[in-house]
Amino acid sequence: MATKTTLQEFESVFPQLEEDVLEWAKKYNLPQEQLDWFKKSLEVNTLGGKCNRGMSVPDTVSVLLERPLSKEEYFQAAALGWMIELLQAFFLVSDDIMDSSITRRGKPCWYRQEGVGMVAINDAFLLESAIYGLLKKHFKSHPSYVEFIELFHEVTFQTELGQMCDLLTAPEDVVNLDNFSMEKYTFIVIYKTAYYSFYLPVALALHMLHLATPKNLKQAEDILIPMGEYFQIQDDYLDNFGLPEHIGKIGTDIMDNKCSWLVNQALKRATPAQRKVLEEHYGQKDKTHEAHVKKLYDEMNLKALYEEYEEKFVGEIKTKIDQIDGSEGLKKGAFETFLAKIYKRSR
Repeated sequence: MATKTTLQEFESVFPQLEEDVLEWAKKYNLPQEQLDWFKKSLEVNTLGGKCNRGMSVPDTVSVLLERPLSKEEYFQAAALGWMIELLQAFFLVSDDIMDSSITRRGKPCWYRQEGVGMVAINDAFLLESAIYGLLKKHFKSHPSYVEFIELFHEVTFQTELGQMCDLLTAPEDVVNLDNFSMEKYTFIVIYKTAYYSFYLPVALALHMLHLATPKNLKQAEDILIPMGEYFQIQDDYLDNFGLPEHIGKIGTDIMDNKCSWLVNQALKRATPAQRKVLEEHYGQKDKTHEAHVKKLYDEMNLKALYEEYEEKFVGEIKTKIDQIDGSEGLKKGAFETFLAKIYKRSR
């Protein structure tokens, strides 16, 4: 019977991995002051999140094996999970600078913390490099060592392409709704979110267990990429229609000029008069402007449109999961677990 990891269990692995990374840095006689800086950056930027991506690796390994993990298996799976969290930390530190964000996880963004500033750019590079040091330390003798490296490089590149498309499509300070389209939105979502958040944890688990056959990887991709797209569409929906006390933040997509699912749906359906409302009020840093767009979303009944989309999507994805060919060790449960986590979520 598979078991589900807890955040406490998952976090218990981090100190060993942190020590490994710092030992690697010590090899080059890094001065103590800078070593302390690196340690602080690792802790501030990698710890403190929900760790859903990282914990998905041991969870998936346990589902695939249909049993609890041994101590060694858990450490290996959790180590791979923490590498995803390091990748996430690398992206977030960089994104916050690009977006001029103020807070992250309820605290000032790393680049806004005292004495950090643009040193944060180099800190982001170090967070990414830590992944490859840990892979070498713990997986050098694993038959999939090269595949692990290639997978992290590939997913990093895909995410950076998605980020580039996002930044160029919807710069915060230049509002041009002609730039928006569902095609661009889909590209951004698939490459900026779906691959590293949904596909990567399962692909790593499959490689760890020597189950990463072309058929299994293709089946996983065909289910997890659409699921990642659904997750981001949910996020966009909750940004406007979710309750701040549930989602843990006040939505800002309208004021931030985000190329979101809602604005793209509105643009597809807008009359000339409604388009004018969007042109005048979208992307303006003002609650009054935002209120006009929110009112328009209500008038266009985008809430019902989303709910219709959600039920149709979930029906289709359940059918895909039911049709999984498990002859090479893939288990439906791995995907059912992902879907259960996100279906009808309110945060």
